[in-house]
Amino acid sequence: MSRFVIGIGEALWDMLPEGKQLGGAPANFAYHASQFGHDAVAVSAIGDDALGKEIIEALNARRLPFRMERVDYPTGTVQVTLDDKGVPQYEIKTGVAWDNIPYTPELAALAAGCKAVCFGSLAQRNGVSRETIARFLDAVPADCLKVFDINLRQRFYSQDIIESSFRRCNILKINDEELVIIARMLELPGLALEEKCRLLMKEYDLQMLILTCGENGSYVFYEGGMSFLQTPKVRVADTVGAGDSFTGAFVGSLLNGKSVPEAHGTAVKVSAFVCTQNGAMPVVPDELK
Repeated sequence: MSRFVIGIGEALWDMLPEGKQLGGAPANFAYHASQFGHDAVAVSAIGDDALGKEIIEALNARRLPFRMERVDYPTGTVQVTLDDKGVPQYEIKTGVAWDNIPYTPELAALAAGCKAVCFGSLAQRNGVSRETIARFLDAVPADCLKVFDINLRQRFYSQDIIESSFRRCNILKINDEELVIIARMLELPGLALEEKCRLLMKEYDLQMLILTCGENGSYVFYEGGMSFLQTPKVRVADTVGAGDSFTGAFVGSLLNGKSVPEAHGTAVKVSAFVCTQNGAMPVVPDELK
């Protein structure tokens, strides 16, 4: 029986200066994992509206399987503006479809066949989707990779959401700015960067912790080792979806039997390429895989 790579959470349109682009970390992650040969599925909810229909059309155009329940809320949108370095700033609309993802028998079946899942904190801002994500994570097989790609947006997180997610994941992905916020939230002592990461791994029994530091490189901490790579210098079109492509490429490579340093190297190259393209879901050249 086929086993799936799942991205679960928000599905939305990023309203970019040059026009709208399909967005949401779960679909971005699933799309990039699928480019590494895996059966990937994007899971979320959409409204019974024109924007919801366009999400279905966009996912079909990218040949990305999905489980998008239609609910009585509008399809999500995010107003995105880019600063002079191409870094996005987000205004995320509330009371939307992806806040209300139902837990269905079809979703339970996906959980039973899941080999890797990526989820974030943003999609847990509302109780309905938060409960659905928790139930999904609790239903996956014991050997499933559960990646918490934390995304601290605006005011849409709490200590309870963060800590419950830490306890349900076995891989944590976090950036340097988020690490500062989490260290303050959890009252971690004034430790060096690696010590903070190792302390989180020990406290929450994590297999790996991925720390991205923008232009200053990225780390993967794991039992018995650490991988550090510089961030390639590229001509940036925009950075929308670059982090999700990193996660998708990393997980896709691990599932293909690559070592942690090899998977890290592929993830860095793929995310750098995505930064040179407009939008979050460009086709990745074969040589980068």
